Amino acid sequence: MKKIILRSFLLLIPYLIFSQNTLKGKIMEKNKPKNNLGIEGVSVHWLHTNISAITNKKGWFTIPYKTEYKKLVVSYLGYKTDTVSITNLKPIHHYLTIESELEEVIVRTKKKTIFKSFLSTANVFTVNADELLKAACCNLAESFETNPSIDVSFSDALTGTKQIQMLGLTSPYLLISQENIPSVRGASQVFGLTFTPGTWVESIQITKGAGSVVNGYESISGQINAELVKPFSDNKFFLNAYSSLNGRLELNTHFNQKVSDKWQTGLYIHGDYRGEKFDKNNDNFLDNPLSNQVNVMNRWQYVDAEKGWVSFVNIRFLNDKKQTGEIDFNPDTDRLFPSSVPTANDTWGSEIDTRRFETSAKLGYVFPELPFQSIGFQMAYSNHQQDSYFGQKIYDIEHESIFSNIIFNSIIGDTRNKFKTGLSFTHDNYEELVNITNYNRKETSAGAFFEYAYDNLNDFSLTAGLRVDTHNLLGTFLTPRIHARYVPWQNSVIRASLGRGKRSANIFAENQQLFASSREINIDNSGGDIYGLNPEIAWNYGVSYMQKFNIFDRKGDITFDFYRTDFNNQVVIDWENPQEISFYDLDGKSIANSFQVELNYNIAPFFNFRTAYKYFDISTDYKSGNLQKPIQPQNRFFANLSYETPQKDNGSQWKFDATFNSIGKQRLPNTMSNPVQYQLQEYASAYQMLNLQITKVFSDKFEAYVGGENLTNVQQKNPVLASDDPFGSNFDTTIVYSPIFGRAVYTGLRFKIK
Repeated sequence: MKKIILRSFLLLIPYLIFSQNTLKGKIMEKNKPKNNLGIEGVSVHWLHTNISAITNKKGWFTIPYKTEYKKLVVSYLGYKTDTVSITNLKPIHHYLTIESELEEVIVRTKKKTIFKSFLSTANVFTVNADELLKAACCNLAESFETNPSIDVSFSDALTGTKQIQMLGLTSPYLLISQENIPSVRGASQVFGLTFTPGTWVESIQITKGAGSVVNGYESISGQINAELVKPFSDNKFFLNAYSSLNGRLELNTHFNQKVSDKWQTGLYIHGDYRGEKFDKNNDNFLDNPLSNQVNVMNRWQYVDAEKGWVSFVNIRFLNDKKQTGEIDFNPDTDRLFPSSVPTANDTWGSEIDTRRFETSAKLGYVFPELPFQSIGFQMAYSNHQQDSYFGQKIYDIEHESIFSNIIFNSIIGDTRNKFKTGLSFTHDNYEELVNITNYNRKETSAGAFFEYAYDNLNDFSLTAGLRVDTHNLLGTFLTPRIHARYVPWQNSVIRASLGRGKRSANIFAENQQLFASSREINIDNSGGDIYGLNPEIAWNYGVSYMQKFNIFDRKGDITFDFYRTDFNNQVVIDWENPQEISFYDLDGKSIANSFQVELNYNIAPFFNFRTAYKYFDISTDYKSGNLQKPIQPQNRFFANLSYETPQKDNGSQWKFDATFNSIGKQRLPNTMSNPVQYQLQEYASAYQMLNLQITKVFSDKFEAYVGGENLTNVQQKNPVLASDDPFGSNFDTTIVYSPIFGRAVYTGLRFKIK
């Protein structure tokens, strides 16, 4: 008998322990107290926490409890929200009152254009559409001019294409996605950011360091995700017209139409054109390419909030054409083929013709009775074709890509313990032609991932993820990533991250500027499966500290970031011999250290100041020795001032924005073996740039803006080496360290119907 009693007591221990840490209750309607029927779907949560629960069909709920939890908030649509004081764990019975007439409460506050999450475990911040409107962000590549965490520069002296860097590493080491579907990769790596018009972007999420394993294994230095405008929330009609003195014209239109209560569709059309020739530095080469682009997207959105379904379907087509080279080049008569023998009368020119089709679908379901549990599916297909030539060199590529991902979200026990798990599949088919050599390959990978997140809701949170992938060329490998967040004292947060990334380097697609030079291409075959090279593997780790403060009753924050990337293997791009460009696997050490301090301060109402200083130490063991990365300033300084006048009743106001950049000296690739007239100094001098924009909002429907880029009129004197002998052995357009065009003034207007 004693044994039976003891065994029964032991079996009750877990129940007793669990019961002491949970509160149970029933929610009913006050107008019907006698029927004793509960209300299903009522939300209850502890005040100032995200610990929550939902009542079941009989109105009962069970919620985790701590002694410091004193107030329980009870809410349900159509009923008054109540706050119940809890002093013990005795089950509660609470009655809700129908809200016969809801009182209107208007809360006015100025939304931050760059939002840094205090609660996120990862070092992530969001750039919203208002921030993008502070500059002439005609496309995604130009959307970071007012953002100190992203560096923008030109890739070469011909195409006018802007490339971005984060933590001192170029965009191939970033995962760039649209709505969490990888978008700028493979064949689109160089020009892909210019294929997303700025007006299509609703917000941008930027993650420093190792990202989530949910999004794949390729990212190394960070992730950039662009959220596109949604048909349900976008304007019914939107028009943006833009014109610049550098010859660029642009038009964007949005048309959104409600199909039914649950379906909405949008048609987004973008076109830009540059047909005027400029040669301000008198080197006989175009400062900007002649170009035209047509970009059309049809987007469908489905929402059924009652049943928990949401879906997006996108279809997009793009045609982008560029012509560059010498001023007098005529592609119909002057093009030279590899077998041709150039003469003194021949002109050098280049054309890049890109056609891209893509479609994607997203389907999400949130369990109505379990709002913390959801499942999502993503599917995307793209076909990217680029036909191009640079003088006598040919580069054609076709890249067909398939991506799919399924994600399940839920909790373990309570909402402090969450997890994501799922499966992913990618397939890439590359067909490349470099002069007369074909480089064709297929890459297929399948993976599974699991990510656990813990948040005690007070001062500590942790996200740890692991994925395993099997790849036909990279093998089977693990990708671990971890993020931690700790609040040491009020209004401060410390974050740390560690993660591994692995990727195959698309050496031609990522370095297309090499074709616009006389350099010979040299690949050291290491026995790898991709161009004879091995995959790139790197570890990224870093820490970040943010402190909020209040000085003179004005809010501000200061952030210190330090990140380091260590490469186990890297495909080294060696420009140190001006007669060739070499690709080879790393033999030694390659690191990228990045330090940034950023200050944000609200000087006065509607008057904000943002400044940052960055230091980079990026070195690689080349065959000629350990060298700092070329065309990479070690020091950068950034400052931004923005001011808005108070908005009048009709919506009118003025907006002013100024951005200053100071770029430190940069090491240039070695040119000492060139003839004296084609030699460059060892370092490029520091320079400063100023951008300004003024916007006049006439009403909530119409606004106009005028601005200037590079108002300090910085111009690189010799962006094209040996421009007088473009078919000679010293011709090179790849060493670009500052703007080429000089000062540029632009104007535009925006019109919208809500």
